Amino acid sequence: MVSGKVTVKNPSGLHARPASILARAAGQCESEVILVYGEKKIQAKSILNIMAAAIKSGSEIEVQCSGESEEKDLKTLIELIEGGLGE
Repeated sequence: MVSGKVTVKNPSGLHARPASILARAAGQCESEVILVYGEKKIQAKSILNIMAAAIKSGSEIEVQCSGESEEKDLKTLIELIEGGLGE
């Protein structure tokens, strides 16, 4: 397993649109992807789980990837989140 921390930059946090983009990207990953937000561990391949976590702008989250392509998947997801998830 590999992990990295990143700050959510989206002004409205991970609401529907960015959560959808993140879940879609995580769904394309071969590895298992978990987001850690405070005490919560969120399955990143589920838009509903991401939205239910209510991750706000400026929050630091940890992205954990576990699987054969974990290094590549982690890099892709961190870059996506740092880039604002299309917003």
